[in-house]
Amino acid sequence: MDKEFIQSLEKGLTVLRAFSRDTPSFTLAEMAKATGLSRAAARRVVLTLQSLGYVGTDGRQFFLLPKVLELGYAYLSASGLSTVAQPHLDALNVTLGEACSVGVLSDHDVIYVARAQGQRRMTTAMSIGTRLEATCTAVGRVLLAHLPDEELDAFLADAPFTPFTPHTVTSPDELRGLLAVVREQGWAVVDQELEIGFCTAAAPIRDAEDQVVGALNVGMHTARVPPEEVVDRVLPRLLDTAGAIGLKYRERRPA
Repeated sequence: MDKEFIQSLEKGLTVLRAFSRDTPSFTLAEMAKATGLSRAAARRVVLTLQSLGYVGTDGRQFFLLPKVLELGYAYLSASGLSTVAQPHLDALNVTLGEACSVGVLSDHDVIYVARAQGQRRMTTAMSIGTRLEATCTAVGRVLLAHLPDEELDAFLADAPFTPFTPHTVTSPDELRGLLAVVREQGWAVVDQELEIGFCTAAAPIRDAEDQVVGALNVGMHTARVPPEEVVDRVLPRLLDTAGAIGLKYRERRPA
């Protein structure tokens, strides 16, 4: 292991990431099991986080405190992408009447950093900070399609490929072929791979050096917008809005 690597910091971040919507609190024994840490190590980490104000306790269960929001807010304010994107998302949401999001890649997931909620919600609750597997989302495919070959190879080698629906692509080779098409055409449409009855389309957001820094997504119920109509009805506005967000982002962060 790299001598500069701080294992205690890794353990602290592992504990923080263990908390979620489904598991908002843990006992020490549960935390040790969830993180793979020994109970003694989990105890030291949790008590340190408690002392720093990131974790609270009722004497048995440990839970996150609002101070952890400072960590996410630091990224959002430093990046500027969410701030720049939000008014464009709101306008696109009004125009299309559908949920719109901006996402970035994090490990094997997409994390949503800006969101305008549509009138019809997915079964999967989504908000800023939601993580979804990149392989089966339109945002993820746009971002993966623009990775350097070496990084894409590493991603595909250990991506989870969870079969969320019968339509989910679970073959690395098949996904690689789809990503080549996405890269060439400049957008992605994913039909019912994450949730039955739900289709998404996404387009890249580029910085001043023409690098893809995020992707804009529109999510639609197939009963309202059939997948075969997405290209004609949704894609032109999606591409225009992604371009407008990229332009504003470049003005804020010049090369």
